[in-house]
Amino acid sequence: MFTRIHRSSLLLAVLALCLLLTACHTAQKFVESGDYDGAISYCVQKLRGKKKKNTDLVKGLETAFSKAQARDLNTAHHLAADGRAEYWERINAIHRQIHLRQNKIAPLLPLVSKDGYRARFEFVDIGKLERESREKAAEYLYTQAESMLQRAEQGDRLAARQAYQTLRDLESRYYKHYKNKEQMLLDARNLGTTHILFEVKNQSEQVLPRNFIDQIMAIGAQDLDSEWKAFHFRPDPAVPVDYRAVFHIRQVDISPERISERIYVDEKEIQDGWDYVLDERGNVKKDTAGNDIKTPRIVCIRADVLETLQSKAARLTGALDIFDGAYNNRIDTRALGAEILFEHYASTFQGDPRALSADSKRRIGSRPAPFPRDEDMLLQAADRLKPDIREELRQNRGIL
Repeated sequence: MFTRIHRSSLLLAVLALCLLLTACHTAQKFVESGDYDGAISYCVQKLRGKKKKNTDLVKGLETAFSKAQARDLNTAHHLAADGRAEYWERINAIHRQIHLRQNKIAPLLPLVSKDGYRARFEFVDIGKLERESREKAAEYLYTQAESMLQRAEQGDRLAARQAYQTLRDLESRYYKHYKNKEQMLLDARNLGTTHILFEVKNQSEQVLPRNFIDQIMAIGAQDLDSEWKAFHFRPDPAVPVDYRAVFHIRQVDISPERISERIYVDEKEIQDGWDYVLDERGNVKKDTAGNDIKTPRIVCIRADVLETLQSKAARLTGALDIFDGAYNNRIDTRALGAEILFEHYASTFQGDPRALSADSKRRIGSRPAPFPRDEDMLLQAADRLKPDIREELRQNRGIL
């Protein structure tokens, strides 16, 4: 019994030692690879909440913290010494990292191991440094945005969009309220937005239904507008037009109303009763059980079908042309079209209804239908065109 308990205790001790050695080895690997903050996070996790803190982990945390602080402070110092304004964003990121690192260590202080080793951590007054670098980083972004807006006022919409994003970065990373940032955001939004006027013009020399153009125009601004594109469907003197998107109706074709007939035959072999099997004397044959022997009687049945097909088609073709608003130059064109086909079957038959095929059964009994009006078919074609026009406008690469 004693031997068994002794062996169990020894096994637990060995296991604990292995875990400890593994932990120390892992922390050392972090440090040796230069991932000091990884080593800090690892050691803090292992030490947090422990009454008896392992000496090697305490020393490992001390070493990783010292190396991380020295590296970051040295980097920030050299970047600041270069005097380049674009470095302040990186310097502020370093200062924030130092701030987070010190806050991670602070709850553990004073940090004393189970063997009495007291770790030393040299904290820096990072608050003042961080405030200074944050102010200079914000000033840099603000100045960049001002420069971009100056280019935007000369017609560079992409510069306006870059200014907008730069100001949003300033807002999210440094200061929610900063100088006249809000007005600059409005200016960037206005200067960076592309305004597109959509029009429909009939070049087909055909008279179209009264509300045909309205049907196409109803493609929906809510489905087209994006962050930097605004679509308009009526000219507005107060809105500068950057692009004109014109759907030109080139050709309208409506076929005559056609009625065609055809006669065809449905045939089928079916069982129609039984025939008795006779012997040489004309008597009905019997099976071994004494029952009459009979065979199925197969007959061929048919039905003569008269089918009437009504058909009519309407086709609309055109092109979506994109024009530069300033010079009215066509910069892109896409051919588009839609076709509406009306077909209606009506059938009657003579003969055995059991001979009818499944297709014939579906059409039997249908009566001729009134042909759709030309106007209605063209309005359907307009409705079918809308998704294609909407997709072309949304994806067109000529509209910047």
